Amino acid sequence: MEPKEQYLSAEELAEKFHVSVQHIRGLARKGKIKAQMWGKTWLIDKTTLEDTNFLFTILPDVQDKPCTFKKKPKIVALSFFSGAMGLDIGLERAGIDVRLASEIEPNTRKTILLNKPEISLIGDINNYSAEKIREFAGLEKEEDIDLVIGGPPCQAFSTAGKREGFNDHRGNVFLTYIDRILELKPKIAVIENVRGLLSAPLTHRPHSTRGFGYPPLTPEEEKGGALGYIISILEKGGYSVSFNLYNSANYGSPQKRERVVIFCQRNGKKAPYIPPTHSENGEYGLPKWRTFREATIGLENVAHEGLTFPENRLKYYRMLKSGQYWKHLPLEIQKEAMGASFFAGGGKTGFYRRLDWDKPSPTLVTDPTMPATDLAHPELDRPLSIQEYMRIQEFPDDWKFWGAIKDKYRQIGNAVPCSLGTAIGKHVLALIKDTKIKTLSNFPYSRYKDTDDISFKKLLKKRTEKELELSFS
Repeated sequence: MEPKEQYLSAEELAEKFHVSVQHIRGLARKGKIKAQMWGKTWLIDKTTLEDTNFLFTILPDVQDKPCTFKKKPKIVALSFFSGAMGLDIGLERAGIDVRLASEIEPNTRKTILLNKPEISLIGDINNYSAEKIREFAGLEKEEDIDLVIGGPPCQAFSTAGKREGFNDHRGNVFLTYIDRILELKPKIAVIENVRGLLSAPLTHRPHSTRGFGYPPLTPEEEKGGALGYIISILEKGGYSVSFNLYNSANYGSPQKRERVVIFCQRNGKKAPYIPPTHSENGEYGLPKWRTFREATIGLENVAHEGLTFPENRLKYYRMLKSGQYWKHLPLEIQKEAMGASFFAGGGKTGFYRRLDWDKPSPTLVTDPTMPATDLAHPELDRPLSIQEYMRIQEFPDDWKFWGAIKDKYRQIGNAVPCSLGTAIGKHVLALIKDTKIKTLSNFPYSRYKDTDDISFKKLLKKRTEKELELSFS
């Protein structure tokens, strides 16, 4: 067979997929696609175009696509800000198959389609009306939606960031999500986010313009202003609102990850809190928290993919045992290891941290080698691997992640633990069926106090009463 019949040139391939010739040539030179030189031209076998991995390597991003499920699931569920689909896997384990996913990051979009090729995939929800979302999901104009679920970008509210709230463009996407909920009118809407949402202001005032000589903070600038605003919009739209801060370890996850989960019901009934399935030491007759040891059973002899620690940090890790961190080093070694950070405030528990075999993992971060949030293996002289990350977040062992190692860590680290997703899914089903939900009195859903909707509304009420007193004084 003549080469021109069996092969495409780099130029032809670039034209076919609307990418630059330089992009194709670069991939060929680096060996990322199978190609061979013919004279001065790179040639690519046409049969490789049927390979998903090849196509994903060629394409900077994948196109949005409509749903191609052959059957409509019993529960119509749409997922937004889907990430690598940890939450959606949990829903599936509860019996809810997500029909549409929404994600903007290119490698993560490829991860979604690698694992769920039939799902509908869309991008930035700012660019999609409720009508367009229904069209992509294969739904009729007035067809009822059971569940809309998603975790809008949380960096705007994270305690580790600048706390810009809705002044941040990511915060504005949060408001777009609320708009889509009210337009799509699902029976139940779920909003998942970081603990920082509970205290984030609606409008951020720089600390340099607070205190003596400046006017007092307005309600919008007070802690909790953002969440108060969200609640008011949802309630005006006819939805009840119930929320709490949930420690994922209480739901079978081998990880102490705290997430705010807000349940909104179209029928106006206030949803009870999610019933826990585990407790730290077996309280309430529940199974004990799952541990790192339990989560990683069977990974002893697999090939681990991951990053490494530099030698100048490994020397300190070799002095530490399972569950220890920098404070377990001798005092002089502590000063040497920590440098200027030794004299800084705070507990600094993430420095030189080895996980404990017999406790849940701390919250996974997007890079296990960052000095202040180290996640080292309990015994081996390395960070947690991709395979261990997957087990802690409870992804199936055969779940595929697209991208380089750091892309994979980021996708897994940003995910919702699958067990928490399953608990949310079961709760949604119980609410839809109006099943009686058993609650536990005084259960510590989180490691923090006053993180539920009742405590939050009491705080807002006290603040309002204080403002009224001041206005009449």
